[in-house]
Amino acid sequence: MPNAFIRFYAELNDFLPAPQRQTTSVVPIQINTTVKHLIESLGVPHTEIDLILVNGEAVDFTYRVQDGDRISVYPVFESLNIAPVTRLWKRPLRRPRFVADTHLGRLAAYLRMTGFDTLYRNDYSDNELASLSQSENRILLTRDRGLLKRNQVTHGFFIRHDEPFLQLVSVIERFDLHNDLQPFTRCLSCNNLLDKARKEDILDRLPVNTAQTFVEFKICQSCGKVYWKGSHYNRMSAMINRLQSFRKMPVEKRKG
Repeated sequence: MPNAFIRFYAELNDFLPAPQRQTTSVVPIQINTTVKHLIESLGVPHTEIDLILVNGEAVDFTYRVQDGDRISVYPVFESLNIAPVTRLWKRPLRRPRFVADTHLGRLAAYLRMTGFDTLYRNDYSDNELASLSQSENRILLTRDRGLLKRNQVTHGFFIRHDEPFLQLVSVIERFDLHNDLQPFTRCLSCNNLLDKARKEDILDRLPVNTAQTFVEFKICQSCGKVYWKGSHYNRMSAMINRLQSFRKMPVEKRKG
């Protein structure tokens, strides 16, 4: 039976069984199988990949694997310039938009807190998630690698961490968004942008102590939720400062 030699690099090894990590594996191939099918059959979603080299030459997902091919598979490059090589994907939007699956509600709220357009409902079906990702050009965030293998999904990210704050860190770093944060500009409940509000226009919506203590308010014109700089604002500000501090922190020193 024909075989190919394949190696995955960097964080792509997270998807592999321990004996197959950081090493070249010999895998049997079927006639006319595509490199995309081969890669995903080994457990790695195509959305996690930025470059495939076969015998030292860049190929796309439609390449038909041949007997004896040596395949190198690389994740998204953020710091290494590979401009002379054809990437599998166009670069993301200058300001990415997201859709989060049903298990990532806290992450969705954190992304909205930092100003990123993030769709979320706790009853989205897999079909709806894939369709929204495709039709609205949104990056699909999920812990379901099978969902990322759908042909419909072209931009996605597999969330590896359990702790929501570290999930946020991983998204910000994966898409190089540290300079794009716009905190407290988006509604945490419905994702729409916030507007400034005059206190006299919203007095009937405020607790008495809040109306007496605070002078600056924002309102979501879509759902009507009102925001002010109370204790919740202080907690979120501390989280954003912590997020920025992770930018230069060695990975081994990070804790949730």
